[in-house]
Order: sequence, then C-alpha cells, then structure tokens
Amino acid sequence: MKFSRACLIAAPLCFAGYGVVRLVGRMDGQYGPGLDWQVAHLVNLVGLALFGPAVLGLRRELSGRGRTFWTVVTLVGVGTSTVQFVIDVVAGLVASDKAGMREISAQVSAIPGARVAFYVVGPPLLYVGLLALTIMLARAKAVAWWSPALILVGASLPIVSLDLVPIGALCALAALAPLASGQLGTRRTAAAAGT
Repeated sequence: MKFSRACLIAAPLCFAGYGVVRLVGRMDGQYGPGLDWQVAHLVNLVGLALFGPAVLGLRRELSGRGRTFWTVVTLVGVGTSTVQFVIDVVAGLVASDKAGMREISAQVSAIPGARVAFYVVGPPLLYVGLLALTIMLARAKAVAWWSPALILVGASLPIVSLDLVPIGALCALAALAPLASGQLGTRRTAAAAGT
C-alpha cells in the first residue's frame, strides 16, 4: 500500500519531468533525436511504469460498481501510452534526424489499427479512466470535489499545447497528493461521522 501511495506522487513528478526536459530540449531548436529526446521519453516511461501500481492502489480504496471497469480503462491507457513512448524511444535511437523519426513513426502507423490504438484512442483512456476513478473517490468523500476538476484540467492542458505538460502533471499531483499522504481513511471517517 505504501508503494502505491508513493507512486501517486512519483508518477506525476515523472510526467512533469518529461515536460520540463522536453521544454529545455526544444530551446535549441534541435529536439529529437538526441540525448534530450531520450531522457525526456525515458523519464515519462518511468512515470507510466509507476502509474500502474498507483491505479491499482486507487482501485483497492474503492468499493462498488465500476471500479474494476475504470481501472481496466485506465490501465489500457497506460499500456498504449507506454507503447507510443517506446516507439518514440526506438525511433530516436535508430533515426539520424527528425525526418527519419517521422518515417519510422509512419511505418508503425501504417500497421492496421496501430495509429488508432496507440496514438488516437488508447492513450487518452489513461485520463478518462483516472477522471472516472477520482469522481468515484469524490462521491465516496475520499477526496475533495476539486480533485476530479484538477484531473480534468491537467488532462486538457497538453491538448492545448504539449508545452503545458508540466502544469498538467502538477495538476494531477495536486489532485492525487491527499490520497498519497494517507488522508483517504481520515476523510471517510470524518464523512461518516458527519452523517
């Protein structure tokens, strides 16, 4: 349980780290392929690996219908995002320039269903599922009402611009931090006492 709580903090921090390294890497106009590209993507892959246990920990804290479904949806998002980032890492290792990276990505996207699964539909499921789980936690009085709102804002910011990834990740961190600090049981007890 302590590990999954720690993952609730570590995973968003890794996502923020990816965003910061990406921003720094783009400052010279030569982001990818190269060291900055690889570091950013590997940091995000660590975040995705930590997010799996975090989501399973959230599931354990919930009861009732929907928790398994939304956990699976979130984990599908984690899995497809992981595949996308692995493709980017491999492209960064194999290609000598941006054009080569685009060519590798195009080859993967040409596989029937790959583009839809790993770029269009799959990765957003991470945020759809996480939003649903935090809404369930808010309804159970395990988190404040603003936790799902922060998840929604954090998930929306990278759609506006990938440069906003660090802020989006910090929104997720703020939403999940009360759970990571073990406040879940305290909130439930207080809510039960108030009824």
